[in-house]
Amino acid sequence: MAIERLTRWRLVLGGPDPACGLDDRLAAIDRALAALYGGGPDDGRADGRGEGDDPKARSAGLGASAPRVARWLGDIREYFPTPVVQVLQKDALERLQLRQLLLEPELLEALEPDVHLVATLVSLGRVMPAKAKESARKVVRRVVADLERRLRARTVQAVRGALARASRTSRPRPQDIDWHRTIRKNLKTYDRARRTVVPERLVGLRRARAGMRDVVLCVDQSGSMAPSVVYSGIFAAVLASLPALRTRLVVFDTAIADLTDQLADPVDVLFGTQLGGGTDINRALAYCEQLVTRPQGTVLVLITDLYEGGDAEQMIMRAARLQASGVRVVCLLALSDDGAPSYDAHHAGALAALGIPAFACTPDLFPDLMAAALQGEDLGMWAARHDLTTAGKERR
Repeated sequence: MAIERLTRWRLVLGGPDPACGLDDRLAAIDRALAALYGGGPDDGRADGRGEGDDPKARSAGLGASAPRVARWLGDIREYFPTPVVQVLQKDALERLQLRQLLLEPELLEALEPDVHLVATLVSLGRVMPAKAKESARKVVRRVVADLERRLRARTVQAVRGALARASRTSRPRPQDIDWHRTIRKNLKTYDRARRTVVPERLVGLRRARAGMRDVVLCVDQSGSMAPSVVYSGIFAAVLASLPALRTRLVVFDTAIADLTDQLADPVDVLFGTQLGGGTDINRALAYCEQLVTRPQGTVLVLITDLYEGGDAEQMIMRAARLQASGVRVVCLLALSDDGAPSYDAHHAGALAALGIPAFACTPDLFPDLMAAALQGEDLGMWAARHDLTTAGKERR
């Protein structure tokens, strides 16, 4: 056991001789790690930074060569489980500046797809040659199909249930009475002498039109929000498939793109975004305000870290006006698996003072969030129940 622990530390820390004390397989794993992270502390320099912290030295590990990178990707897929492979790929993209190599179809086919890779491919979509873009779309479609499979059933079930509950009324017109539910609710008042139920409470459905809801997803597509954009596009496509909802998807940076007409295909939605750039939340809210025709029946989900590059005072005032009109407004600081995000705490506090909750949400909880919003629940209390606080680190 002690030898195993030492071997693990040897692989974590690296060393001057990659093969020292390691068998052939472990030496190969060590070389794969060294190509990305350098040789460890023994590679250090006088300033305390290891060679793994020098972009040029690290680049020499893999080289700006698609075949070498593809071989390295094949190695790590052999040696590590998929979640670890995805972490290593993400680090390689960030540390070794390999984004340009993603334009090569042969390399794309060797990658293990995940949400972060999708975000990177989408951000490169406008500069990809046609052949590489075709391969990139295949990669994106694989991830989207997997996520949609995982998230669709729960989303549909939660939203349909919420709409059904929200559409029930205890004062239905005679033609709208739900007799099956009414009988079940009143079994305790069964009159044995008359052999009939004496209903104390009627259960019925409002007219279908009154039960419909409008949902507007307003999504910040600046670079820091990339995973949130991916998940938002998938959820928007799922919600748009529900006939009881009228779903709009608006993405923004300093400009605005309404992607509602592309919601039939979430891959088209994602390639319709343009990740990166600045942020003008006020302008985006102004556009969404024009979309609201039935405030009392509208849920507006603003997905942003609240770092406003436009008019911050107007942004808060516009959010207050939407809230006051009857729109259910909620701000998600992130829609991702990454935990507590970096966000503008001052703006989050200003929204909270208006009664607009601001918190991060994971994709697994988003269906329940939408159900709570559609049912008219207190979203601040909902967030507290799920321990979704605005605790995070404020960007300096």
